[in-house]
Amino acid sequence: MNAAALTFPDLITRLTADTLGSLAPFAPELCVVATILSLLLVRLLGLDRWLPGGLVAVAGTVVALGLSIWQFGWFNDAVDVSRPLFTQLLTYDPFTVFFRIFLLLFLLFVIWLTLLTGIPDAEDAPDFYTLLLGSTLGMLLMVSANNLLMMFLAIEMTSVPSYAMAGFLKGRKTSSEAALKYVIYGAGAAGVMLYGLSLLAGILGTAQLPEMAVGLSQVVSGGASFSQPEFRTLVLGLLMVLVGIAFKLSLFPFHFWCPDVFEGAAAEVAGFLSVASKGAAFALLIRFLLAFSGGAQAPLAASHPLYMHLGLALSLVAVVTTTFGNLAAYAQTNIKRLLAYSTIAHAGYMLMAVGAMMVLLNGPAGAMYSGNTRIEAAADAIQGLLYYLVVYFFMNLGVFAIVAFVRNASFGPQRTGEDLADYRGLVKQSPLLAICLLICVFSLIGLPPFGGFWGKFMVFYSVLAAAKAHWVMWLVLVAGLFNTAFSLYYYLKVLKVAFIEERPTEARDVELAPSLDVSCYALAVTIPVVLLGLAVDPLSRVAREVASWLLQA
Repeated sequence: MNAAALTFPDLITRLTADTLGSLAPFAPELCVVATILSLLLVRLLGLDRWLPGGLVAVAGTVVALGLSIWQFGWFNDAVDVSRPLFTQLLTYDPFTVFFRIFLLLFLLFVIWLTLLTGIPDAEDAPDFYTLLLGSTLGMLLMVSANNLLMMFLAIEMTSVPSYAMAGFLKGRKTSSEAALKYVIYGAGAAGVMLYGLSLLAGILGTAQLPEMAVGLSQVVSGGASFSQPEFRTLVLGLLMVLVGIAFKLSLFPFHFWCPDVFEGAAAEVAGFLSVASKGAAFALLIRFLLAFSGGAQAPLAASHPLYMHLGLALSLVAVVTTTFGNLAAYAQTNIKRLLAYSTIAHAGYMLMAVGAMMVLLNGPAGAMYSGNTRIEAAADAIQGLLYYLVVYFFMNLGVFAIVAFVRNASFGPQRTGEDLADYRGLVKQSPLLAICLLICVFSLIGLPPFGGFWGKFMVFYSVLAAAKAHWVMWLVLVAGLFNTAFSLYYYLKVLKVAFIEERPTEARDVELAPSLDVSCYALAVTIPVVLLGLAVDPLSRVAREVASWLLQA
């Protein structure tokens, strides 16, 4: 039946069949929606006095996570692993399910942390967890977005609850200030991105990501250049979209919000923003770039220089972001601001893998890169990024958790537990927390035998392979290695305070023996950092399979 003969009843029938067929793959997101509705009902009916909001959030997250893990087992080499959902607004593939597991597992750890630290309190718990799950739902849509409009809606669904969570400490002026700055910067970035999306949809004639390459090939066919208005508009739209994604990743120069928001927000919220938003934004960035460049299986025949230049530009932004983050962290005395600049630096490291992927995909087709074809080498770059994100999940959350625990233990009328001075002599006050801090910080630096070393190694290896496609990547590699050594100073400054300096006699003591719950949590986020450094193969193999599925290598 052709489109002209399609009647209204036929249209309804098709939409109904498509919607019903999309519900099963969409089950984890539906479970999160059901949990949000349950929290709202608990709040509306006053049931939070008997049914804690945290318990509802944990139950819903565990079910959604279990469904995602079960779905990951569906995929094998004998079946089609890519499937559009809801009239191609979303896509369902191993890449989507991998990030679902990543985000939901991280959400579970964050909820567990908030239950231990008491932020939020019992009265505000349903509201807080509604915001937390609402933001996570937006991230789940980001990783599966298959349409330009869905990209924007998912990012906004992620951002709006984050603004409220940043200002959730209602009694602190810095928290309200952080939320206000976050809203203003976020609104500006959203406006720029929306305008860029409209330009791309108008020029390419489609809002569907899989169809972008076809429209793009028509624009660049015949050697399009900046002398053509259509091509200039296309590049402008692309840059505007990347501005919106760069804001979520806190890349230079769109990092303004990050230090102030991290300082003003609770450590639990800052930890959530530092990892979850990065993971979802990188997943969206990879999908968008693969669609824009034609991907691995259908690279544009003309191989326009735009795609190589885009990869190089992203790599150079990564270098500037990493260098700025490390330099700015030097002078920080507030540990949350220091960790904010550390987050900026690590976003730069991870962006190097994305830049290497673009350079490799648009390199000479017959060349070999470290013994691999360009598609296999690009899959290595994505593998490195996925491994880095999982390790970053544990090591960064581990540091923020320790910040929250120390804050609770040393909180006083004039102290917040956020200055480096509050960590003096931590090893004598709480050896377990100090050792966990040491492991997480060493991994953030990238020292063996911890997981952070292998994450950086995989990223730098992909940059090395990309250097054979373009000489600029040699500079990126040198800058990455230099920044790793450069970061030693401010990370070791934290350890020096905790292990060497004596605690002032007038300072409030950190609880000598943390409770069993706190100890279990500290070990739960620290042990994987060690295991991912000692046993690389299980996770790297899964990451490689996901990357290969995405590129169909």
